[in-house]
Amino acid sequence: MNHPASPTYDTAIVGAGFAGLVAALRLAQAGKKVVVLESDASPGGLAGTFDFDDGVRIEKFYHHWFNNDAYVPKLVEELGLSDLILTLPSRTGMYYNGRLWKLSTPLDVLRFSPLPFVDRIRLGWLVFQVRKVKDWKEIEHLTIREWLEPLCGKKVFELVWEPLIRSKFSVFAEDINAVWFWKKLVLRGSTRDPKGGEQLAYFRGGFGRLAEAIAERIESLGGEIRYNTPVTGTVTDGDRIHALQTVAGDVTASNFLFTPSFKIIAKILKDAPKPWLDTLERVNYLGNVCLVMELTHSLSDTYWINVNDPGFPFVGVIEHTNLDDSSHYAGRHIVFLSRYLATSDETWSMSDDEYLQYALPHLERMFPNFRRDWVKEFRIWRADYAQPVTERGYSKYVPAEETPYVNALISTMAQIYPEDRGTNYAIREGSRMAERLSKLPRQGA
Repeated sequence: MNHPASPTYDTAIVGAGFAGLVAALRLAQAGKKVVVLESDASPGGLAGTFDFDDGVRIEKFYHHWFNNDAYVPKLVEELGLSDLILTLPSRTGMYYNGRLWKLSTPLDVLRFSPLPFVDRIRLGWLVFQVRKVKDWKEIEHLTIREWLEPLCGKKVFELVWEPLIRSKFSVFAEDINAVWFWKKLVLRGSTRDPKGGEQLAYFRGGFGRLAEAIAERIESLGGEIRYNTPVTGTVTDGDRIHALQTVAGDVTASNFLFTPSFKIIAKILKDAPKPWLDTLERVNYLGNVCLVMELTHSLSDTYWINVNDPGFPFVGVIEHTNLDDSSHYAGRHIVFLSRYLATSDETWSMSDDEYLQYALPHLERMFPNFRRDWVKEFRIWRADYAQPVTERGYSKYVPAEETPYVNALISTMAQIYPEDRGTNYAIREGSRMAERLSKLPRQGA
């Protein structure tokens, strides 16, 4: 097989999510010739944005970051966009037994009368208990239920946590290891202000706007980003990749970084040894259907409502404009209804109109004053591989960054464990992967 003597690029990156973009940025800053290949029409991955017909722009899937996330604000500052960071108090609540309960502060927890008073204390004390875990591998062999129920009690677990875990992880709810939940509680507990309230941060204009800013900086440094360019395969020779195959032709490079889900990477690297491909296929994922509505009226004054009522199909109702003011969205109120599910679920294949009609009766049940003519516009977004499923012993079977090819690495949101997916960690990993890529042997070396 004949291959070009001089590859066109130093590095080719598959995926213009935050990990891929930041890796490309760091390589371009180091003077490397880099190209990013993205199947979508815009950057950002799951943090990408869209425009309603009236020009209001918002993420396809809800996003914020926590006030103790370090990597996002540092990058924003580097791009000269710190004035677009909003740090805002978060109002959270729970819908249970036909009523909305506020749970933003310790006092709210004490007022949560569905639990006996002693269980309210146990619920509030849980944040301090989880901090006693210093080595997460000590609890990785336990499911969430096996670890959490003895800490908070059966009543607290069944009323507060079990409905959320089932909504979040669907058919895998009893398989998720305790580390996932432990990390969530530790993170949330460290974002509180002196009064016990939670502080969140947001990038005005959406995370997609931040992705666009990174893309613009890459291109200003001589890097290249090709949108609407799905990668379908590779050209290989032994333990080296020579090119990526796309509908627009082959892209040659000295080294390669793959950032989509393991399932997509397995399809691209389908000619790799089967035992390694099997490790990629071992990791399970759940899809997400996200209904985004532009409303003429607000549903409530709460940003994030966890839904704990049996029979309600959504894990949460997120009224984004109770975090970032509606004045930034032409006075409209932006609401996300999020559902995690297996892509084999019958609701996955509903048309957009069918899904809206499926969702609205549940919204009417939660908010009796809601009227369907409040919905000015809506969009429905689906992500096949939205949530990696971290089962017991996950650290022992999650694939490493190395591949069977000496000049290729992988970096996905399923590998940031024990952290869960998020733009903050994607930015961290993008910088780290750029360092690793710069040390890979070049073709002919």
